[in-house]
Amino acid sequence: MTSVFDWLDTRADERRAAGLTRQVRPRRADSDLLDLAGNDYLGLSRDKRVAGAAAAAALRWGAGSTGSRLVTGTTETHIELEHELAAFCGTQAALVFSSGFMANMGAVTTLSGKGSAIVTDAYLHASLIDGCRLSRADVAVMPHGDVAAITHALKTRRSERALVVTDSVFSVDGDLAPLRELHAACRTHGAALVVDDAHGLGVLGPGGRGAVAEAGLIGEPDVVTTVTLSKALGAQGGAVLGPRRVIKHLVNSARSFIFDTGLAPASTTAALTALHILRDEPALPERVRSVALTLASRLRAAGLKATEPDAAVVSVLAPTPEQAVAWADDCRAAGVWVGCFRPPSVPDGVSRLRLTARADLSEADLDRAVEVITRCAPAPGR
Repeated sequence: MTSVFDWLDTRADERRAAGLTRQVRPRRADSDLLDLAGNDYLGLSRDKRVAGAAAAAALRWGAGSTGSRLVTGTTETHIELEHELAAFCGTQAALVFSSGFMANMGAVTTLSGKGSAIVTDAYLHASLIDGCRLSRADVAVMPHGDVAAITHALKTRRSERALVVTDSVFSVDGDLAPLRELHAACRTHGAALVVDDAHGLGVLGPGGRGAVAEAGLIGEPDVVTTVTLSKALGAQGGAVLGPRRVIKHLVNSARSFIFDTGLAPASTTAALTALHILRDEPALPERVRSVALTLASRLRAAGLKATEPDAAVVSVLAPTPEQAVAWADDCRAAGVWVGCFRPPSVPDGVSRLRLTARADLSEADLDRAVEVITRCAPAPGR
């Protein structure tokens, strides 16, 4: 008997033939793998101060937030986190969402809409892409890092309102967007700049205040920043930071805020505690950048095609999707967990290992990582 879902089997066969089948792999609490795959850049996810604060908050407030932010889902910790995020990053206000994905969706859809224009970099994160798709705006996608093309699109647009949307640090290769130049183009042509600083917060800028701060754009009235709380801060959730009137507009209009259950109090407290640690230990961002540069340099010296990191992400190119998967599997079997990115997750179509530096990695950890990754590399990638 024919099933309405038989076409799913065809798609699965196509993915298998192309070497693009994915599977969920649970992480053990007691794993002894050296983790170069997660985004815990400052090593705070397992920090006893952060985890202990989260546990205490769960006992005080409960396991969940119980409702949307506008009903019962806002606690004192949400408000405190928003105030301290804004103060740390130098913006007028902040708004916490349940995830970075929801923060990006809310910012893009709510600040654009029908009758407006969005100009984007081709290598946007999926959450920003989905926000653009749902915005009903006139969307123009420009080549990666091409400020001239973005400027031309702004200059020739038909809509009065416009957004330029970009990652600050692109999540695949870890390269940095030309934020100053993009902002200058926006200022000249009357557009707002929306920057996803997920991989910049805690890694770049003075004291880890992010790539927007490093570019000298803190507090600019035409810049909106989104961040995640699940990378350098080691917790969960996301936030939008910017002018107060932008945040008020999001509270009243962002569907991913209004209709989503609020972030659990344990996560807000964990993020707040991690933010305090980042503020009090400004050497952490410097350390993670140093680890990334050292890792990339040593892999290139070993003959691998590793990118030069602008932040904490190091990309190591693989010959084919199948070889990338086998390479990652072999590294894992040898005790080093690395990310494996393949199409369609990589916008340039090139499969690679994606390595993430951590501030808490020791020299012995780096020795072990370089040895395993080099030894397990497929011959064509050497």
